[in-house]
Amino acid sequence: MDLTPLIPVGRQIIESYGDLRFKVTGTAYDGSVLVFPTRTIGWDVRDMASLTVESLAPVIDGAKAGEIDLLLLGCGPRLAMVPRDLRTTLRAQNIVIEPMDTGAAARTFNVLMAEGRRIAAALIAVE
Repeated sequence: MDLTPLIPVGRQIIESYGDLRFKVTGTAYDGSVLVFPTRTIGWDVRDMASLTVESLAPVIDGAKAGEIDLLLLGCGPRLAMVPRDLRTTLRAQNIVIEPMDTGAAARTFNVLMAEGRRIAAALIAVE
């Protein structure tokens, strides 16, 4: 029995991660990525210390466009706390942020995408 989620045509699916890269819908990306329902872009964040409101500007723009309302944050190899000011800023834009390790965020993205949810994933690359 095939247990892979059925992703609607035109939607992103995270196929693999590790070795400081991702494979999303057939395309390889070196380093961290922002994954939206219909596109993936490189993301210049290497660790939680470099995470800022400015680095999440594409996510905020996506929320303003009605594309997303939930952000899965892949914090790297381990879960980390999201700074309060960042969480408050995102909440003011009607974005709920859910931090978890990068692997869990990648898997959760695929499940929620299969459910048709309005989500994005900010994934810090892991080895």
